[in-house]
Amino acid sequence: MLAFIKNAFKKDQLILLASGLAATFFIALIYNQHPHFLQLLNLKIYDQYLKEYHQPVATHVPVIIDIDEKSLAEIGQWPWPRYQVAKLMKYSQAYGAVSVASDIIFSEPDRTSPITVQDSFKKELGLDFKYSGLPAAYQDNDVLLGANLKTGPFVLGMNFIPTITSDSVRALNRGCFVKPAKIAVHSTKDAISMYDALPTAEAAICPLPVLAKSVKHTGFITTFPDPDSVYRRVPLLYVWHRKLYPSLAMAALMQATGVENITIRMRSQGVESIRFNKTIIPTDKNGRILINYRGPTGKFEYFSASDILKKRLPMGALQGKIAFIGTSASGLKDMRATPLDPSYPGVEVHATLIDNILSRQFLVLPDWATGMEFMGLILAGITTTLLLMWARATWMIVPLVGMAFAMFAGSAYLYKEQGYFISPLYSYLTLAVNFTLLTLIKFWREENAKKFIHGAFAHYLAPSVIGQIMDDPDSLTLEGQEKDITIQFSDVRSFTSLSEKLSPTQVTNLLHDYLTPMTRIITNHDGTLDKFIGDAVMAFWNAPLDVENHQECALNAALAQQIKLEELNELFLHKYGFTIAVGIGIHSGPVRVGNMGSADLFDYTLIGDNVNLASRLEGLTKYYGQKLIVSQTIKDACGDNYYFRILDNVRVKGKKLPVTIYTAYPLEQAKSRMEELELYEKAHAAYLNQNFNEAKALFVELQQKNVEPLLYDLYIERCELLIQNPPDNDWDGVFVHKTK
Repeated sequence: MLAFIKNAFKKDQLILLASGLAATFFIALIYNQHPHFLQLLNLKIYDQYLKEYHQPVATHVPVIIDIDEKSLAEIGQWPWPRYQVAKLMKYSQAYGAVSVASDIIFSEPDRTSPITVQDSFKKELGLDFKYSGLPAAYQDNDVLLGANLKTGPFVLGMNFIPTITSDSVRALNRGCFVKPAKIAVHSTKDAISMYDALPTAEAAICPLPVLAKSVKHTGFITTFPDPDSVYRRVPLLYVWHRKLYPSLAMAALMQATGVENITIRMRSQGVESIRFNKTIIPTDKNGRILINYRGPTGKFEYFSASDILKKRLPMGALQGKIAFIGTSASGLKDMRATPLDPSYPGVEVHATLIDNILSRQFLVLPDWATGMEFMGLILAGITTTLLLMWARATWMIVPLVGMAFAMFAGSAYLYKEQGYFISPLYSYLTLAVNFTLLTLIKFWREENAKKFIHGAFAHYLAPSVIGQIMDDPDSLTLEGQEKDITIQFSDVRSFTSLSEKLSPTQVTNLLHDYLTPMTRIITNHDGTLDKFIGDAVMAFWNAPLDVENHQECALNAALAQQIKLEELNELFLHKYGFTIAVGIGIHSGPVRVGNMGSADLFDYTLIGDNVNLASRLEGLTKYYGQKLIVSQTIKDACGDNYYFRILDNVRVKGKKLPVTIYTAYPLEQAKSRMEELELYEKAHAAYLNQNFNEAKALFVELQQKNVEPLLYDLYIERCELLIQNPPDNDWDGVFVHKTK
């Protein structure tokens, strides 16, 4: 065989054949491993198909009852009393809805119930009063809602918690009276248990018992995004305590159709499909269905909750509809990123699933997709190799482009016409890798390698693209302006380790207790809040409106934040058992400020090197043990209104020029520490003058005061190092920070 191959092919062709087959084998190994970055790329291809070929709403059966801004203005702020919820559901039924499902979980008692208000006044204020003329049925709003739930086609929502560790969260399992689904299982001989395949919960957030016992169906709203934080699929069933529970969409559909049984088909890999009535729903091995989104937000019909409560709709407006109660009001809505909309209401996901199931328009990753994708990459690799063995690369562009188009057209046809997603990614990758590799080999063997590489790099690094953007800045779609801005970054020290001691609810409360007063301080000092980055805060001054003395305003805000934090820490120590420390960095300089982002979604913010420098200054607070670090621009702008204590001359990561950094004190505070501060200035001056023995002695004296040990320890260590290794004559005292 080897002799035949040697006789049939020339040496150059053998090299190309071996290289092409090796490259194809390598791509096949990558396909078997399916690395994370290629998974993400595959998901983006899927998203592009969905954007290109998504279909409009097919059934118009699901609708949204929206607790919108108009409803809040007319009915009152949320949460509404449960009797209002009862009215909303009953009126929706009266308008003809065959199923009314709540995307809102009623897991806590209604605080506005007369009996609850009565108990609260008695316990908290010592006032014991009775209601006069109030029927017993209206004493408890939850009981009233429960009584109404028994009389209609109503479905309540719940939420599953897959993994828990806190005992406080485990208490959520208690008193849950939701009803499991009736499941029939069809299994092949080698099938695994459905309990091993379906997602499993350790805890649940359930409706109140008086509510859960009053409805026939309850559905979960639990779902999780793909690795890129985009929601593409949802589970239809969840396992909890060895029982199965349907999703909210499935529960609403069961309520509307009267179908009680769900059939699940199991195989060796997991779930094959889920059958509802006569509809077979294709799922992945974990019982999740790909959501065939119909478009961005607003594709389903919305009805304002206030219009229903005020009876403004024509009779029969919801006839035959499956209605989901959700909210689009600011601060209440549950937004999720989807392939078609970065801010998609979660309630529309349930409506989309109903539309998919009723229309039987499913998207599927079929069992044979893996085999077809694998054969596609093998075919692409072999074909590309054989073509390039006998022809020049330039002659192969047309047939290879044709082959690439054919792969895309076939994949797109299966998606558009059959709903099957067969990714052409690895076929394209094989084609591209083989074409590139074999073309480079042919160039290497036919021409001078150095000239080729130099020419290729010169081509790829042509400066004309940058020049075009600089010559025509109006070609950019996003607008903004260059302006002198003061930027402040603040961050809670070691927040991750602190949050590990708390439950998720406590972490949320802690952030609320901290961020609320800090935000008010910023806005009260004429600042603009840019964003929250977890526990970090970014703010700026002098935009969008001009702020006089904006550097001083920012510094005053930082000093006020420090004072406020001392008050908050007393609360935190009592409430959470610990205090927090915050570092603040402030810098001023020209930046680009305006609407930044994409053409569809943008934010008013700022970018520029000075923004990065402000962030670096905040990061340095940990290194120097300071609560506040400011730049030279802040010191120059604020003049003699504060005492500025020089900390260092540094070159931060990512910058070439050194920066002088300071911390700042109010003058009254500085006067109380003047002896220490003057001694520090003397020590720092000795350090800069390379009198390291004198500087060390002074820093040791400061260290004994035990006021700021981290800063003094830092300089003692530097002095000792420089005494042992004296610097060159051109030493400028600049310290280089290699980390952020």
